[in-house]
Amino acid sequence: MNPITIGSFEDFEKYNGLELGASDYFRITQNQINLFADATLDHQWIHCDPERAKAEGSFGNTIAHGYLTLSIVPYLWEQIVQVKNLKMMINYGIENLRFAQAVTVDSEVRLVASLKNVANLRGTVKAEVDVKLEIKDQKKPAFAGVLIFLYHFQ
Repeated sequence: MNPITIGSFEDFEKYNGLELGASDYFRITQNQINLFADATLDHQWIHCDPERAKAEGSFGNTIAHGYLTLSIVPYLWEQIVQVKNLKMMINYGIENLRFAQAVTVDSEVRLVASLKNVANLRGTVKAEVDVKLEIKDQKKPAFAGVLIFLYHFQ
């Protein structure tokens, strides 16, 4: 799927209330989990010790940090929407975020997004985007919530 190109408030407004699309699937590897653990100083065994996770854990394997799954949103979001003519973008907030299911190592995930609301705040565009991170071959998503972005166009 080709990403939607947005270059102004009016471009965003056309998609208000509509599904924007889905990213490609992305595999979560043990190496990525380990690097995230190093970056965040969160080396809990359920993430970083495959043998112990298989023997003692509830998921049969290591799992990705919840915040790791959230941190890949910018990469996946750019596969759905590419914003052009931009001075600056600010991650403004997250509402109603719920981690619904653990992402086990080597699972594939993808972002599905809908534009919940868009508003022009004196030249700054506030976009509220309903998102869910789907796990391939699973019914429940890894997480769901509303991401709020502020876009300052040129």
